[in-house]
Formats: sequence, structure tokens, C-alpha cells
Amino acid sequence: MTDRFVAAIDQGTTSSRCIIFNQDGAIVAVDQREHRQIFPKPGWVEHDATEIWSKVQAVVAGAVAKAGLRADQLSALGITNQRETTLMWERATGKPVHNAIVWQDTRTAALCHELGGADGQDRFRDATGLPLASYFSGPKAAWLLDNVPGLRARAERGEIAFGTVDSWLIWNLTGGTDGGVHVTDVTNASRTMLMDLRTLQWDEEILAAMNVPKAVLPEIRSSSEVYGTAVGQLAGVPVASALGDQQAAIFGQACYDTGTAKNTYGTGSFLLLNTGNRPVPSKSGLITTLGYKIGDESPVYCLEGSIAITGALVQWFRDQLGIIRSAGEIETLAASVEDNGGAYIVPAFSGLYAPYWRSDARGVVTGLTRYVTKAHLARAVLEATSWQTREVVDAMYQDSGVQITTLKVDGGMTANHLLMQHQADVLGVPVIRPKVSETTCLGAAYAAGLATGVWADLDELKTHWQRDVEWSPRMEAEVREREYHNWRKAVEKSFGWEEEAGGS
Repeated sequence: MTDRFVAAIDQGTTSSRCIIFNQDGAIVAVDQREHRQIFPKPGWVEHDATEIWSKVQAVVAGAVAKAGLRADQLSALGITNQRETTLMWERATGKPVHNAIVWQDTRTAALCHELGGADGQDRFRDATGLPLASYFSGPKAAWLLDNVPGLRARAERGEIAFGTVDSWLIWNLTGGTDGGVHVTDVTNASRTMLMDLRTLQWDEEILAAMNVPKAVLPEIRSSSEVYGTAVGQLAGVPVASALGDQQAAIFGQACYDTGTAKNTYGTGSFLLLNTGNRPVPSKSGLITTLGYKIGDESPVYCLEGSIAITGALVQWFRDQLGIIRSAGEIETLAASVEDNGGAYIVPAFSGLYAPYWRSDARGVVTGLTRYVTKAHLARAVLEATSWQTREVVDAMYQDSGVQITTLKVDGGMTANHLLMQHQADVLGVPVIRPKVSETTCLGAAYAAGLATGVWADLDELKTHWQRDVEWSPRMEAEVREREYHNWRKAVEKSFGWEEEAGGS
């Protein structure tokens, strides 16, 4: 049998990658390029969507060349993306009307407060599963319509297209101004705060409340189907999947059974728990979201805990403080001491996400004494990720009654053994990393391959998942709970620093 290949584009917060997988789910070739982070004002984060498209084209070409393949040897192309990042572009020219507003951006905090009115953060939660927060795409779209001169009138005339990054890439891949397909999938649509979780359609009442015209919106499709055929360098290749990055990761981790969970450690961290074919409402500060939808099959839902800053805290420690020269150095420095010396770092740089949803929070360092060294601080940086994850796991149990017995992990920070051991310690359950750690791209590839017959079904995909490393808990329960208590005290110190929501 001739081997078949599937390409996956992972358009992330800091870089774009293309990975080509073979039929066994093994990596054949990778290409990756970073793009600029644009910070126009405090709390504002933007990307140049034209630059992103250029980098995506470059990594696709690079990966295909490294694999020694021709485009016509690819059976399918899948897409996974940073999720809530929002852009609008001219249908006639393909030119973005403004930089993309990134998921971390907090400029819409005041607008979200205003939209909440008497109902507060929960105004749209029943329909969308989401709290009103600057994180999501709908308020970002409303901001663009209100702040780019003339944009609202053009949008209402149908001249403007709105999308998250998946829509932007699919539109360009399938022809752009010459017949490009304007679609999104259910997972990305579920992060806009504009889609009803049960009908999987745009919600007319919420569109009216946010004053977003339906004419700008893409068509909502499943996560695994052929949306169209690529043109240009990938001419003829079916574009056959789209999943938000965290949903792609749970798919790539083969978490297909109710009660299975994964955590992805990247710029932020995102823990998803499969809750099956029904959305589970959260009363504990989590998000109810789409996990995936395969073709005409019933959708699968998840509870998600979104943590804004984990890997980005290591970047801050490296770039802003200059204490380490590379991210990898932090493990050696942190391992040179036995504990955090009583220091805790709460990385609420742009507020706190799950389970607090406090846009007024700001980062704090607590517990400092003369005893604390840069090594203790390095340890506190890593431990901040573990403790934030513990808070999310506790909230998931409160909402679902499901006790996680193991945690599958992926993402760049899983290379840090000290962090993964601490994660197992504070959760009290084994932490398992798979052999293919690039689970985000793998999930997009799997979904595209399912749509094009490369793989038969989920049972076949499960056989590809293999364990690489497992960390078992070692910390005594008494120590774990004492440290957790101290962490919770530190978190409370971060509240209330930004007194006017959103600032200027």
C-alpha cells in the first residue's frame, strides 16, 4: 500500500507551523516561522494578518520541500489556529481593514462590562457557554466596527468579511478574492460568543445586542469535512478540517471518551475535559465549548479552563527581567533549590481567566524575603503554571462530578521535567506525555484525514496514540494542601489593581 500524507497548518499566537504526517500519524517534516507581536497600548495585542498569511505560505512550502514531496502527494490539508483572535478584511481586495486583535487583548473590557448590564458576565452564558469577557471574538468585532472609520456601513453592505484565523486562512487557501470559501468550524465559532451551543448557528439576539451584522459572518461547518480545494502551491489538495488549537489538541490526544482530559502548555494553558454529546453548564468559572464535530455526526462538547499566562511567564522572566537567556535555562536554575523559598508569582498580566475571570487583576510577586534568590523566583515561575492548572481541575470536578485520574499533556513546556513532576505532585494524579507531542497539528491532520478517507474512524486513530513519559505524584498530601493554600492567598492579592475596567 502506498503511504498517504496529510499536512496540517498550526497558526499560533507567536508563530506559524506546517507539519506533514504519514499514515501512522508520525511526523515526516516540520517548518516554522515566528511573526511580530504588536503592542500599540498597554493591554492591547495585535498581529498583522497579511504577515501571518505570508508566513503560512512559507512554512507550507518549507515543509513540503523538507518532506521531499509534491503537493499532489498530499491527501488532505487541515488547519488549527489561535482561536479568539479576530480580523476583518475586504472581500474585493483581500486586504485586512485593521491589524488582527489577539485573544489576549483587553481593549474590550469596558464594552463587555457595558454589554453585561444588570445580568453581568452571565448575560449570554446560557446560549454560548461563555462569560462576557474581553477574551472572546464578538466584542472584538464590535470594537472594529465602531472604531474603524466607515467600516460599519461597508459591513452592512456585505463588503467586509469577519473571521477568526481559520476563516482567514481557508479563504486565502481556496482562492481569496477569486472564489475563496468563507467558512469557520463549530469549535472556532463557539469562541466568538455569537454562536448558540445547541443549534450550532449564529444567535440573532446576540448579534443584535453586539450590533454585529450577519452579512460579515462565515458559514458554520463541521470540524472534519472538505470545505474546498486549495489553489496556488497546494493546488488540488482538499482543505478538509479546521479546529481551534485546544480542540485540535484534545482530538490529537485521542480524548474521544467522556471523562478524558488534556492540558496544553503554550503561551497560555488550556485544560479540556470531554463531556460527551451534551454541553455541561459551568458554575465554577469554566467555559462550556465545542470539542469537535466530525461531519454529520453529533457534536462533542467540553468543559475548558483557559489560563492566560503560563509559557508567557517564562518569556517575561527571560525577556523583560533578563534573568535567563533561553527558556530552557529555567529548569536548571529552578532545580538548584529545593522549593520556592516562600515566593509565589501570580501572572495576571492582563487579568485572570478561569476560574476567576477578573479583568481587574494584575500580576503580583508575594512572599519575598531576603532569603529569596533568582533560583527561587525561577521555581515560582514554573509552579505558577501547576497551581493555575490545579484550580481549573478542581473547578471541573465541581461542575461535572468527574474526577480526573490521569492528565494527558502536550505543548512546549512539557519538555520541562521539573514542571511536569510538580504538576503531578499538585494534582495528585499521573501526568502523561505522548510520543508525538505535536498534538495540535496531529489533531488537525487526523480530522482532515478522516474527511478524506486516510483513516477510517476514531478507533483507528486511538491505536496511534502512544505514551512517552509518565510522571507520578511524590508530594505528601499535607504539603500539597499547605502550598495550595498559600497560592490561593497570593491570587487574592492580585485582585482589584485595575480599577476602571479596560483602561484607555
